[in-house]
Amino acid sequence: MRFKAICLIIFSLLTGAVHTAAALEICGDLRQGELILIKDISARRIVLENNLGKKNYQPTTDGIVLAALHRDAPKVLKFDSVTGTNEVTHYEVEIAPVAWDIQRINGVAQSKVTPAAAADLAAIKREQKDVGHSVTHYVADDSWQKGFVMPIEGRISGHFGNQRIFNGTPKSPHTGTDIAAPEGTSVKAASDGKVILSGKDYFYTGNMVILDHGYGLQTIYAHLKEARVQEGDTVKQGDVIGLVGKTGRATGAHLHWGASLNNVRFRPHSLLDINAKTCREITGTYMGDTIKK
Repeated sequence: MRFKAICLIIFSLLTGAVHTAAALEICGDLRQGELILIKDISARRIVLENNLGKKNYQPTTDGIVLAALHRDAPKVLKFDSVTGTNEVTHYEVEIAPVAWDIQRINGVAQSKVTPAAAADLAAIKREQKDVGHSVTHYVADDSWQKGFVMPIEGRISGHFGNQRIFNGTPKSPHTGTDIAAPEGTSVKAASDGKVILSGKDYFYTGNMVILDHGYGLQTIYAHLKEARVQEGDTVKQGDVIGLVGKTGRATGAHLHWGASLNNVRFRPHSLLDINAKTCREITGTYMGDTIKK
């Protein structure tokens, strides 16, 4: 009996230790506008809180969740790891702020800055519908694990997150990276994926291609002179998907390269080290075996 009691005490202590704290790995640059990886083989899902609300992220079979930090992400990232038996562990990590630049762009047709014509407003509505449908697309595919490369080489003419002022009028922050290159330069797929949008004559983005890489991750290629792929095509990393142009709201030939995860835009360059990000272990707090409402 004494041996049994000692065993029960040890078991209780061990159980208490497990339930007080649990650890997982978080990989990447914990800064606004970045892509990070959360690694927790025991998680059935990760519930991430940001300024857009709560989002459920489905782990891969090896326990990896991709998470995008919004341009205006709060100082503390909060998320819950939920197991298959609904045991919840809560985590909080600090997010470094970024001092976003201001970019002044002049010489843009005023109709592209303050559109008012009925035809323009209808074109904007069509663009918003098509893009919105594409960046909320989700398939449990692991094409993203191939890794990513630059779609073209060239001078960076506009950074992700810049506050943009067109002809003196402040507009929304930039949602991608602009890469200047001669018109007609081949644009290559940054990774393996499927074409989920190949659209023409959009008001802001001109001719545009969107590739889906699985798990809610897409890359965006805009202002093309022309697309070289069609919706439904499967592409490999390095395949030519279009040509650099200056269609839509553009003052010169360049590629707008964007990235979106579960409809959260982030800095596309943070895809380039997706398989080599620095990881660190963080400890969370066990919250019980029921999911908080």
